[in-house]
Amino acid sequence: MNVIVSKEIETVCPVFVGACVEAEVVNTPYQPELWKEIEAMGEKFRAELTTESLKELPSIAATRNVYRACGKDPSRYRPASEALIRRMLQGKELYQRDTLVDLINLASIAYGYSIGGFDADKFVGDTLTLGVGREGEPYEGIGRGMINIHGLPVYRDAEGGVGTPTSDNERTKMELSTRHLLVLINGYDGNEQRVTENAEYIQQLLRKYCQSDGGRFFIYRYV
Repeated sequence: MNVIVSKEIETVCPVFVGACVEAEVVNTPYQPELWKEIEAMGEKFRAELTTESLKELPSIAATRNVYRACGKDPSRYRPASEALIRRMLQGKELYQRDTLVDLINLASIAYGYSIGGFDADKFVGDTLTLGVGREGEPYEGIGRGMINIHGLPVYRDAEGGVGTPTSDNERTKMELSTRHLLVLINGYDGNEQRVTENAEYIQQLLRKYCQSDGGRFFIYRYV
């Protein structure tokens, strides 16, 4: 898969750096050891963060700033990483979906980056382009119905939007039948080392919980 970062994003975030992980996987309904890791992460955050200090984490603060620069209120359309950690800090359990979804959620909260996880066999074409959502652009968020992505960073394939930092699209979502996984890590803070570490962490989790060799990843930014 080719990933292109558009001038629209360069204008609002010239330091952007992303990582794309591709792997062959086996998904399962539930992995108890994975959930022990998620619960341990929640305990750590509750000891170290509040719902206000959470916003100051560099990875989350940078994403919120890009939302504002694109014309979106980050408190109304929260980046997924912030929403997940915020839920933990409020003492609420994360929703359990399946191993791939749960794994991506863990990777997102561990580093604070909003991460898109997709069934790569559902993409149309061989290129994803990161741009900004347009007024009236149709987009069905997973479990959310049609949402307004005007002013949100959005990845598009040849058919349309597939992922935003707030919600991925129903059309390309991961399912129990998913075998070809593609993951996109969005580093709006420009920290290539942390983005790389996040990609390597995902590879480790895939080896542990998805009968995978971890696949491969590459870093992408502006051409």
